Amino acid sequence: MSKDGMDKLSQLGQPTELPKSPEVAVIESVPNGHPETDYVVRFTSPEFTSICPITGQPDFAHLVIDYVPDASLVESKSLKLFLGSFRNHGAFHEDCTVTIAKRLEAAIAPRWLRIGGYWFPRGGMPIDIFYQSGPPPENLWLPDQGVAPYRGRG
Repeated sequence: MSKDGMDKLSQLGQPTELPKSPEVAVIESVPNGHPETDYVVRFTSPEFTSICPITGQPDFAHLVIDYVPDASLVESKSLKLFLGSFRNHGAFHEDCTVTIAKRLEAAIAPRWLRIGGYWFPRGGMPIDIFYQSGPPPENLWLPDQGVAPYRGRG
């Protein structure tokens, strides 16, 4: 592998089809240039979609993923493709949110990770799902996720 780790990437820099399901999606990583430093990486997906496994109706969420990397960083195109693979995937909100967290943990082994899944209501009630791998590192600047409590998601 090259020093920068870019030669192992299979999706970045070339046309890549959306994976058919989250199970077959590949989350790739690159080396962290500052593994000795605690800092937060944030990914926001304000238009995440999946399918209700019972009704087949679309579900929409605003996802906020924060993590403190260790040796590896998530390669962003692979994350976008992974998240997009949920578009035709039937699963409840809880399963989608926790599955994303666990797949990220398996792919990059971060020092710390949290995900906020702010789901838009169907049937009149939003269902928000929160996952955190443990307490954040000490002295870490951790901004609020910035998603308003439901009131039309402001």
